[in-house]
Amino acid sequence: MNKIWKFFQYGYLLIGIICLIEGIVRLNEQRERAYLFIGFSIFITLVFFFKRSFRKKVLERNNQKK
Repeated sequence: MNKIWKFFQYGYLLIGIICLIEGIVRLNEQRERAYLFIGFSIFITLVFFFKRSFRKKVLERNNQKK
């Protein structure tokens, strides 16, 4: 089950990269929507780092109990 969460974790980065690219492409045409995509990209990247650190803490706690 833990390996599945690793793949989902990197899915967050993939979505963040796609949103960043979409924001850059739309920057000249639709500024408001471009800022929305760039903001979402930053947010989802922060979620990736939070989830990764949380998963590592849980794994360390589980390994100490054994």
